[in-house]
Amino acid sequence: MDLEALRKEIDRIDKEVVERLNERVRLAGEVGKVKAQQGQAVYVPTREEEVFTKLQSHSTGPLSAKALRAVYREVISAAISLQKPMRVAYLGPEATYTHQAALKNFGSSIDYIALETVPHVFTAVKRGDADYGVVPIENSTQGTVISSLDMLVEAGLTIVAQIYMEIAHCLISQSPLAEITSVHSKDNALGQCRQWLARMIPGAELVEATSTAAAVKYAKDHPGAAAIASRVAADLYGLPVQADRVNDEEENITRFLVIGKHGTPRLGNGRDKSSFVFTLPDNNPGALIKALFPFSMRGINISKIESRPSRKKLWDYFFYIDVQGHREDEAVGEAIAELERFCPFLKWLGSYPNTGL
Repeated sequence: MDLEALRKEIDRIDKEVVERLNERVRLAGEVGKVKAQQGQAVYVPTREEEVFTKLQSHSTGPLSAKALRAVYREVISAAISLQKPMRVAYLGPEATYTHQAALKNFGSSIDYIALETVPHVFTAVKRGDADYGVVPIENSTQGTVISSLDMLVEAGLTIVAQIYMEIAHCLISQSPLAEITSVHSKDNALGQCRQWLARMIPGAELVEATSTAAAVKYAKDHPGAAAIASRVAADLYGLPVQADRVNDEEENITRFLVIGKHGTPRLGNGRDKSSFVFTLPDNNPGALIKALFPFSMRGINISKIESRPSRKKLWDYFFYIDVQGHREDEAVGEAIAELERFCPFLKWLGSYPNTGL
């Protein structure tokens, strides 16, 4: 085919694709009506994962699985917005990594609410000001985001999904490196770049900000100040990038949680993750081993365990665990029932698809 013939063929396919996409969205709208009648949630992460898996099985290339997911993320986002107006709260302001994670998970057709702190995000969802919230929970180099972990116990909400995002930090400032006297960012972001900063700007003061994007806004108005944030934030606020990829570890991944009021159906076949928090009985030698045994004896993988002071009494701790499987799985259900008999306090935090990369 010559160039003109190729373009005509693309135009023909585009017309067909648009017609079929509109038909798909109309059908999704009918699904939304049925869900409304039955009192079901519009956003169902399990169903979305099933759709993405089927799409990948249908594709023979050259479109990659990642590209296919990104395209259909927007298609599903448009369908959801037609079924029901949805509001998602996130740790703001605009262009934070949490904002980017929210967009990755929900697409651009959803209404977003930027909030100043992690507790504010939980409160917005609990009060019904937002349908869902997105918060950071852990980073591959800096570990857990404590404020999110603590709020999971206090807020009474449920984890419905998770999102993984590669974090590529930039040093953003209106001043060149030699003139920078302070570097501002979220505490975890500063920690992820500490070695680079000590080597390249050893005299700069490190100052914690409420978010990476807030740090960029500050740097824009203060010569000599720099921010650690994303290139997206630099572009949004019109500030130059003085150095790219300044994180100490090349592979730098942050995991985010989507929180809501209702649980997520089972995906099955080992593709779910469940999170719990519990306390241990006093004066019981080997209590932690006994608490974990119900999982190990059933071959259930524990992918994360972390302790935090309960603040109920001295030297009393909450233990947070992530396990492979859904709480509706027989083995997980049996392990939890056994754990309930042993632990003074046990709370299920959510079961959700173990995907999001």
